[in-house]
Amino acid sequence: MERTCLAIILAAGDSTRMKSSTSKVLHPIAGRPMIAHVMEAIAKTRISAAALVVGRNAEEVTAAAAVGGVKVEAYLQKERLGTGHAVLAAREAIAAGYDDILVAYGDVPLLTDAPLRAARQGLAEGNDVVVIGFHTENPDAYGRLLVKDGELIAIREAKDATDAELAVTWCNSGLMAINGRKALDLLDRIGNDNAKREYYLTDLVEIARSLGGRAVAVDAPEVEMTGCNNRAELAVIERLWQERRRHELMLSGVTMIAPETVFLAYDTVIGQDALIEPNVVFGPRAVIDGGAVIHAFSHIEGAHVSAGATVGPFARLRPGADLAGGSKVGNFCEVKNGKIGEGAKVNHLTYIGDATVGTGSNIGAGTVTCNYDGVNKHETHIGANSFIGSNSSLVAPVRIGDSAYVASGSVITEDVPAEALAFGRARQEVKPGRAKVIREKALAIKAAKKGSH
Repeated sequence: MERTCLAIILAAGDSTRMKSSTSKVLHPIAGRPMIAHVMEAIAKTRISAAALVVGRNAEEVTAAAAVGGVKVEAYLQKERLGTGHAVLAAREAIAAGYDDILVAYGDVPLLTDAPLRAARQGLAEGNDVVVIGFHTENPDAYGRLLVKDGELIAIREAKDATDAELAVTWCNSGLMAINGRKALDLLDRIGNDNAKREYYLTDLVEIARSLGGRAVAVDAPEVEMTGCNNRAELAVIERLWQERRRHELMLSGVTMIAPETVFLAYDTVIGQDALIEPNVVFGPRAVIDGGAVIHAFSHIEGAHVSAGATVGPFARLRPGADLAGGSKVGNFCEVKNGKIGEGAKVNHLTYIGDATVGTGSNIGAGTVTCNYDGVNKHETHIGANSFIGSNSSLVAPVRIGDSAYVASGSVITEDVPAEALAFGRARQEVKPGRAKVIREKALAIKAAKKGSH
């Protein structure tokens, strides 16, 4: 039978060092609150329930943590008396009885499920406490994991460590797993006989051993344990996340000419044999099919680009943009809630909003679908194999039939039937010699003004 598990996520920090009016765990990594990244990793371990220990912005933090199909219950930590005290804020959830208790933090968004699974495996093997540690060349102020004969004897804070203990490079991440059947008894035994008068979760190791239990440590990559305390560290974590995800995509068959200049969202999907040129930014909900080409300096969010389609350079696809196979949205074009049909071309300097462009149609430079009347949005429908001349304004709601032509510079306010040619512009008139008259008059007025001064 699968073991039951309660995950306790500590997310009650005050964002003091972040210098922020918003809870630290709500700050985004790859367009997603960091707490959501943590919860996604936890959810992959098939936990039974999650207890979120919150402070400021409690409702927003709880909502952001609701990912992975896990039911999240929030518990308010009214005082800040150490990590042991924070975990006990979820006493009610712990008392419900689980085989395993996982303790994690809401500010480690690079975490994956692998170390969490290893910690739970350690409990399944009969250990009462399993601490997740990491090796580092710069242990500095981290607590050291002291191990003897395969058992974790203690976690020694750097300020209390001997020279020999300071030489240890296996460090405490703060994440751990606890025997759920003994958790409350162990947690209630944590004291606060220390300089800060706080209750430290790390004391569980020695408490469990004093009661005849066993504690061990499991290893995790240092990068996964990277926490966030200020804006500088937030930027570092963003860089590390981007590097990891770019690497995964390139190994899956995506070509990135200058990967360090490409920025991905947490849910960006890019298919095999897609080409991503430099300085491309993906916002949330972007799907790029295999074989598509995204040229440099393009921004794509909430859009779908089909196989063989081309975007950019300097193009913007906003939510609802859907490009069919072989279509093209070129430089300095914007598409919002618009469907571009197979083989259709929107080559340059054009806005397509709340519109459909039929198969094989060509949209000339400077075309604008005028979709907003100041109150409501309206739709434009352009049929297959139509030609829209440059600098045309299509005032929605309006329909352009299949194989229709719209003359350049037209303002179209009425439907255009299939195979028809539409003009919507003032008739040109030429006045011979009039330019000379206007210029001479203007010069005379200028001279008169100058003389009056």
